[in-house]
Amino acid sequence: METNILLENGTNELEVLEFKLNENHYGINVAKIREILSYQPVTPVPNANPNVEGIFMPRDQMISVISLKRCLGLPEDENEGLFIITNFNSLHVAFHVDQVIGIHRLSWTDIITPNATMNTEEAGVSTGVVRIDGKLVVILDFEKIVTDISPETGLKVSDIEQFGGRDRSASPIMIAEDSALLSKMITECLKKSGYTSLIVNPNGQEAWDKLVAFKKEGTVHQKVHCIITDIEMPLMDGHRLTKLVKEDDDLKDIPVVIFSSLVNEEMRRKGEALGADAQLTKPEIGKLVEAVDRLIDGNAAAR
Repeated sequence: METNILLENGTNELEVLEFKLNENHYGINVAKIREILSYQPVTPVPNANPNVEGIFMPRDQMISVISLKRCLGLPEDENEGLFIITNFNSLHVAFHVDQVIGIHRLSWTDIITPNATMNTEEAGVSTGVVRIDGKLVVILDFEKIVTDISPETGLKVSDIEQFGGRDRSASPIMIAEDSALLSKMITECLKKSGYTSLIVNPNGQEAWDKLVAFKKEGTVHQKVHCIITDIEMPLMDGHRLTKLVKEDDDLKDIPVVIFSSLVNEEMRRKGEALGADAQLTKPEIGKLVEAVDRLIDGNAAAR
């Protein structure tokens, strides 16, 4: 089953693939999926993480297979199921599931942010919950699942050591990131790079509301010198936020950096069409700081 479903740019919509593990319903953003394959035997890897079933090689490409049931602490059975092959953070990973139900086109406003009883900063693996056909479908944080198994696939925090000892506090940055853990890591990295004036938001809607408020005050260009946004977020995604900023005559000169695990060729084209000033994948935290430096300094020189 190939998935190549395109959405218009900046409409705040997504498509979610609903699948089952035992009798539980879960979802994944279709933008993360490369294809869906029938179960194939895998080769176990010695000393691998217990959640990794092994590897297989469709079309001569080696792919690791992760058992979602083990990751979520669900009982396993003899059901062969399917492999959902994903592509994010420049990685190809297969997730073993029982059954695929279908694809649903939704608005990010339909996604409910998990509360503290579902998610903690360190342990939560859900990015949202949505009601579909009377069922509650839990949208899983596949990026965190992979990072928990293989931490080196996460942010390369060591990459920002070269930026230490600077003072960039005069350049405030607005951040829109729904993952509490990633938001904390990004802010810590920016602070180590000298950017200590940060406005952190858990989604694009809150970031936009603050931008509108600053605009009404006449202080937006003093309070925000750059915007860093994820793509996947409840209420308003990063593409919609970028579109709103770049279509507003009072805000369009503020640089927007898309920092997301979803930045691939197709997503890069979408971001460019919306006017994003830079686009980087999540592990590239060092390149993120370089891009922010370049855009802020370029804006200051142009004034």
